[in-house]
Amino acid sequence: MDSQSVKGTHIPGKRGYDSNKKVMGRKRHIVVDTLGLLMAVVVTAACVSDPAGARLVLRRLRGLGTGKRLRRIWVDGIYRGKLLEWVVEHFRFVLEPVLRSDHMKGFVVLPRRWVVERTFAWLTQCRRLIRDYEVLPSSSEAMIYIAMTRLMLRRLAR
Repeated sequence: MDSQSVKGTHIPGKRGYDSNKKVMGRKRHIVVDTLGLLMAVVVTAACVSDPAGARLVLRRLRGLGTGKRLRRIWVDGIYRGKLLEWVVEHFRFVLEPVLRSDHMKGFVVLPRRWVVERTFAWLTQCRRLIRDYEVLPSSSEAMIYIAMTRLMLRRLAR
């Protein structure tokens, strides 16, 4: 599970400012499986924090019925704290933060974290998803599902 801040256009709609990334737009919160295929997505204003967005996407995941099979979700270090306790209370799975050790310097590929980052890279191959052009967040979510469906269909057609 991870989130990505995306610049927005001047089209009206829910937008916010992500002060960490210095981006005015929206934030995509996604959960992927071990292959990097999308399980759930929630698009919010960029000002929504990562733990708050994680609660939204995990609720959506429960609504899909796929949460029953999950046992562990690897997450970034930002998802620690009260969110871990909230997940234990409400779900059958646990969040496992994948952290960088203190002795690592420079760019290091973290185990299991690269899977969700690769999914974001697949999504940005779609021109429509490089920026957020949609008025409604639900339209942005639909475009993400369409892009992932296209990716999966291309893999099946091989």
